[in-house]
Amino acid sequence: MTTMTKAKGAQALPINSILAGDCIDVMNSLPEASVDLIFADPPYNLQLKADLHRPDNSKVDAVDDAWDQFSSFAAYDKFTQDWLKAARRLLKPNGAIWVIGSYHNIFRVGAALQNEGFWILNDVVWRKSNPMPNFRGKRFTNAHETMIWASKSEGGKYTFNYEALKALNEGVQMRSDWVMPICTGHERLKDDSGNKAHPTQKPEALLHRILVGCTNPGDVILDPFFGTGTTGAVAKMLGRDFIGIEREESYRKVAQKRLDGIRRFDRDALSVTTSKRAEPRVPFGQLVERGLLRPGEELFSPRGKVAKVRADGTLIGNDVKGSIHQVGAALEGAPSCNGWTYWHFRRDGKTIPIDLLRQQIRAEMGA
Repeated sequence: MTTMTKAKGAQALPINSILAGDCIDVMNSLPEASVDLIFADPPYNLQLKADLHRPDNSKVDAVDDAWDQFSSFAAYDKFTQDWLKAARRLLKPNGAIWVIGSYHNIFRVGAALQNEGFWILNDVVWRKSNPMPNFRGKRFTNAHETMIWASKSEGGKYTFNYEALKALNEGVQMRSDWVMPICTGHERLKDDSGNKAHPTQKPEALLHRILVGCTNPGDVILDPFFGTGTTGAVAKMLGRDFIGIEREESYRKVAQKRLDGIRRFDRDALSVTTSKRAEPRVPFGQLVERGLLRPGEELFSPRGKVAKVRADGTLIGNDVKGSIHQVGAALEGAPSCNGWTYWHFRRDGKTIPIDLLRQQIRAEMGA
């Protein structure tokens, strides 16, 4: 397996690799403040007391592996505290973490997150559109899992691509309840015997939404419970770097085979919709300085209001002087006005919004 590295001081970061071993030991061996985002799918500590059977008496393939078994709640809490401490050490100052769990463990994890100094931003419910039925008929069908999104600290400037998530949701802001199916069909990985390669494999759609919303191309994403590599697969497709940690050899083999078959999306396809507030600020006066608009040139509103451009980047219209926003608001008798969309100039008989000139300058700044 080829290991790529990013220099971090004197120590290299083993990006795009699956590291074998205990997640706490491995995380403690990596350079401090080197990771942008952590996605963690820790053991759920399901506390299963007996086999579960369907009505036809066939056995349900439940999570009963040794890695999900702990001797007590205290033992699980100590394990959670230790891996979260190691994870927080690895995050950059503006880094963040996502942890997914079920009712068996997520409340204990949430308390541990706060105890370790993380700042909880949201809890997100993944509502499964095709959950496993409740065969015993003694409880509600367990149709969701809970994810906690937290920044490294209260003041952290974490990544949140709000506009990109809104675009994913057909122009409506993304809510904290996500409806997605569990892994089925071709996405569900199988071992050599045709059985599930991993009992809790997460759907790629889930990681796609998280990584598009909370990371940027080139960011480093760590998954300390890598399993069959869903985090790495989606990160590779989206042009992010990843580090996976997995102690089970059988899972590492499946994950590496999966990753070897993943192709990164084309560079142009990796760009996402950004907030206008994130775009470079262009003062209106810069349009005047650059000669894109001239002092004395008239600007027009959609309703026929007129103002003249002044040499200092202000406007004057009907004896009202001020910025493009102030003059527009005064002429309309409105409390506020977006001057960039309100004012237009004329060229060759055509009326053109001044925002087009702003976008021209922004394009030059990004070239």
